[in-house]
Amino acid sequence: MSMLKPFRAHRPRPDLAGQVAAVPYDVVNTEEARALAKGNPHSFLHVGRPEIDLPGNVDIHADAVYAKGVENLRKMIDSGVLFQDEAACFYVYQQRMGDHVQAGLVGLCSVAEYEDGRIKRHEFTRKDKEDDRTRHVTEQAANAEPVFLAYRAVPYIDHIVNDIRKLPPAYDIVTPDGIGHTVWVVSGETVIYELVHLFNGVEALYIADGHHRTAAAIRYGQARRAEAKGLELDGEEPWESFMAVLFPHDQLKIMDYNRVVKDLNGLTPDAFMGQVKARFDVALTDDRNPKAPATFGMYLGGSWYELKAKPGTYPATDPVRGLDVSILQENLLAPVLGIQDPRTDTRIDFVGGIRGMDELERRVNAGYAVAFSLFPTSLTQLMNVADAGEVMPPKSTWFEPKLRSGLLVRMYEG
Repeated sequence: MSMLKPFRAHRPRPDLAGQVAAVPYDVVNTEEARALAKGNPHSFLHVGRPEIDLPGNVDIHADAVYAKGVENLRKMIDSGVLFQDEAACFYVYQQRMGDHVQAGLVGLCSVAEYEDGRIKRHEFTRKDKEDDRTRHVTEQAANAEPVFLAYRAVPYIDHIVNDIRKLPPAYDIVTPDGIGHTVWVVSGETVIYELVHLFNGVEALYIADGHHRTAAAIRYGQARRAEAKGLELDGEEPWESFMAVLFPHDQLKIMDYNRVVKDLNGLTPDAFMGQVKARFDVALTDDRNPKAPATFGMYLGGSWYELKAKPGTYPATDPVRGLDVSILQENLLAPVLGIQDPRTDTRIDFVGGIRGMDELERRVNAGYAVAFSLFPTSLTQLMNVADAGEVMPPKSTWFEPKLRSGLLVRMYEG
């Protein structure tokens, strides 16, 4: 079973929603955040990236940064930019990117279910990033940005959500990147009861995006639980849950996550190509995007090549080693280019598919030696990895569109 609880969100005044809505903290650096929020005092980047309101040389982990985030969030609430719903609600959050539409339910999920493995992860987190987000959560006493979860689609949940989407929304905005964000408030007691009951039948939830936000919420809950040891607790305490958007798996879009490498590991182009051909069938192509799993694009010397992994060069049934990112890593990046640990090797960089194939060509034309385009990982593959208790290689998934922060905020107290 999966717990999903309604809550009293803090959310923007309708006339300010477009100004408040901001990209997540982790898709921009400080300077990019400062530029996006310039001239907009209501941008939620003032909460997620509060260092933008401090001198440019400030350490992003300085005490003053966390204090500024608290100040900025409280100011948004106290000034009425954010208001709180009077009753506990669910929320439907729809995104539209071109022809692609996805609609998720926003509610509270269980810390305990993460601890016992029913909310499943597919990648490792970095302690420094966990520490940073945990401190923001702790000092703000808020889930300021939602976690992005997926579940195996349930037709009747889809039916309920689709009926809600026929009603007038609370917000319907288009952000500067052209993506539509629409939010409905779900306040009816009957539909809330139905959704709670239906999610009780969902076997597991999967972290799609937001592993560090999840870890921060879990650590906050565990710390508060420890502080309350010896008191009478019932598991319904605010710290035992965290805010998330839950999407059915068949609506989500994972984009390709591509690679560029600075050099050929001391090989000439001909020698490099010779080693590639030992593991892949290679052909010149005009198509830069792979059309099937175990197939890759390679941009080298001004030309694109199609690489097809030869049968027997990878374990197709292994949930991790059968992924395209693993096939490329184990059959080319490590043995040919000498990149043993893509997490730490500075010779490799990663390019999200939202930037397109032109960005791969630009990187190589500007000095990188070779680029590789990959077929996107599927949600089924992600869930299979998580179900196996495994984690994916780094930079396996790039989700688009990104959730906007600030449209729904969960304060732990109240």
